[in-house]
Amino acid sequence: MNNTDNLQNSPLDGPPNACDRADGGRARLSERTADDKGLKEQKGRLADGGLSPRRARRDAPYLLMLWIAALCTVISACAGVAAPVRIIFDTDVGNDVDDVLALSVLHALQTRGECELLAVTITKPDELAGPFADAVNTFYGRPGIPIGFTHSKLPNEPSKFLPLAETKDGANLRYPHQLKRSSDAPEATVLLRKVLSRQPDGSVVLVQVGYFSNFDALLDTPGDASSPLAGRELVRQKVKLLSVMAGGFSASRRDLEYNVTQDLPASKRLVPNWPTPIVWSGFEIGIAVPYPAVSIERDFSYVPHHPAAEAYCLYNPPPHERPTWDLTSALYAVRPDRGYFGLSSPGQVTVEENGFTRFTPAPGGRDRFLTLNDIQAARVKEALVELASQPPCK
Repeated sequence: MNNTDNLQNSPLDGPPNACDRADGGRARLSERTADDKGLKEQKGRLADGGLSPRRARRDAPYLLMLWIAALCTVISACAGVAAPVRIIFDTDVGNDVDDVLALSVLHALQTRGECELLAVTITKPDELAGPFADAVNTFYGRPGIPIGFTHSKLPNEPSKFLPLAETKDGANLRYPHQLKRSSDAPEATVLLRKVLSRQPDGSVVLVQVGYFSNFDALLDTPGDASSPLAGRELVRQKVKLLSVMAGGFSASRRDLEYNVTQDLPASKRLVPNWPTPIVWSGFEIGIAVPYPAVSIERDFSYVPHHPAAEAYCLYNPPPHERPTWDLTSALYAVRPDRGYFGLSSPGQVTVEENGFTRFTPAPGGRDRFLTLNDIQAARVKEALVELASQPPCK
């Protein structure tokens, strides 16, 4: 028997981590040890007037609520005076868990007054993708964010964590939400046109972290009740930037990146026709900034169940550290001027027949891609952990 098993029910243990909760408490994913000296020191502190383990457990929820309330007050007080960045988040949530963490990052930035999440559109053709996104939005206290769903006929792979949208504790949904099936949501292009038409000109930043399906289809839409403008002109008028996690721009690799290849016809149509600036976060950027497993295990335990942490554990649990691909595009979209990333020179991206993204420098070019040095990578990781694990302020 592993000696760590003896510690699982110790009164000196902290609360179970998110992965314990995701698997019903059947396994502890982190090894914890305590030597005799540490236990004696702990007992000494208790003897000197510290909280008893029983009282500490009893008071923990109350103290946690006070801490979250204080945190939300500080965040609100520190919110900047600049107008929040208007964001539409386009995602293939369910294929990988970085989409979920990226959505958490955007909610944290909205709580800080730095952005406004106008809509979430889904490119994964899964009936639980929309409900899961709705559940995450509801968890963060924003159940009214509209959700649009792809009408593409792409194949769908079952998700490891989207069934969380249907998970119940007793008779109640663990993560409440209103949307029952993705197909009950409006078509993504219809929602995109409606939302864009209501925004000031040149004010919207699109964050695309999934397939190119929805935004490609948007370009080809005709005028409608929302706007007389055709799709490409509507994008040109309302969109400031497309921040996209796609492609690969390492000089030493030829990555055929997933988001490009999964709907390759859409990628090949959108890239030459998109009318606004694009900043690409390539495959190599997320690889350089893995999300710390210790954060998943420890930083989300302020609630009994957290959708991002439990999704992570179901997808590929700690000690695995998932690349932060989608999170980097979300962070750049809202904080482009904080020095987290460098930028390439201007140029033009083309999508080759096999899905490889080729960048050609060109003065005045539409496209740039993110770059990252070691110092920036450390800053990005710190910012992403802080934002992704920030408690919701409801």
